[in-house]
Amino acid sequence: MGAQWKAKHKDLAANAKGRLFGKLAKDIMIAARHGADPAANSRLRLVVEQARKVSMPKETLDRAIKKGAGLTGETVHFEHVIYEGFAPHRVPVMVECLTDNVNRAASDMRVLFRKGQLGTSGSVSWDFDHLGIIEAEASTKGADPELAAIEAGAQDFHPADEDGVVVFLTDPTDLDLVSRALPAHGFTVLSAKLGYKPKNPIDPSSLSAEHLEEVEAFLAALDANEDVQNVFAGLGG
Repeated sequence: MGAQWKAKHKDLAANAKGRLFGKLAKDIMIAARHGADPAANSRLRLVVEQARKVSMPKETLDRAIKKGAGLTGETVHFEHVIYEGFAPHRVPVMVECLTDNVNRAASDMRVLFRKGQLGTSGSVSWDFDHLGIIEAEASTKGADPELAAIEAGAQDFHPADEDGVVVFLTDPTDLDLVSRALPAHGFTVLSAKLGYKPKNPIDPSSLSAEHLEEVEAFLAALDANEDVQNVFAGLGG
């Protein structure tokens, strides 16, 4: 689980491929507003790298860059909206949306949160830290994530998971600075974005198997919505 909820099961992850491409395309379009050349646009470069790692078709990638940079003549307008509330069994949730129709997104959230509880602004966010979240992997043998975190200016880090991915946490204003510093300390940045980390995560073992399944189904339904970009749940790892 962790700060950002992700589908645990491989079949869920496989079915979500198309949705993942859609979310990345939005990130690419927004990043490309500041220039269509990844070499001169660090934010775009990172998102393009993420897209390539999940095998996004080149045609889809190029189209998103051109559309975001205004090279196709189309107008791209997404609004960033945050929804707060609770999943079943009082698990706090922050939902980040990028939408071209705020009314549709709000209506969808009201429906999706019927199985939980939709809160007002500030009702849940107080229990989360707003941070820069960097996923990286060691590019040199013996690279020390703790030393890299200190040298690069990160606030904290989570040790490598089973896939070898280390998570570095930064102050929101230091996200780009730390992202650019990590390669010099033996780490390749896979993704870098702002997000939310729960201050008091609920231990999944405190929930019954049935209750945990209900929470996961709720989070999966949120993640499947076309306007939802990221879901951050207050569950421990």
